[in-house]
Amino acid sequence: MNNTKILFEKADLITNLDYYIRLIGKLLYLANCRPDISYFMHLLSQFVQAPTTHHQQAAQHILKYIKASPSNSLFFAPTNDIQIKIFSDFDWATCTTTRRSVTGYCVFQGHL
Repeated sequence: MNNTKILFEKADLITNLDYYIRLIGKLLYLANCRPDISYFMHLLSQFVQAPTTHHQQAAQHILKYIKASPSNSLFFAPTNDIQIKIFSDFDWATCTTTRRSVTGYCVFQGHL
């Protein structure tokens, strides 16, 4: 998904809103162990109130990516003594296109 401008274009609203909301919720949860999809999940979650066919196609594209690369996730063995520190920040109305809030986070792992 190289061009995200298509997400802001007008298109037909999807008919199965519940499916889209559940899918985005699950993918947002998955983004905690798949940092490679976190930006796109944040972007798609902004359109949960009125998703279009473009948003559904983008979510399906992310599902295909995840299925094609299952080993890209973070894995922590239960016996490891690794510390994880997470810092997050958000900025209200910073997205120049939609004036919605933008959230960012950093995750540090290791013996800190």
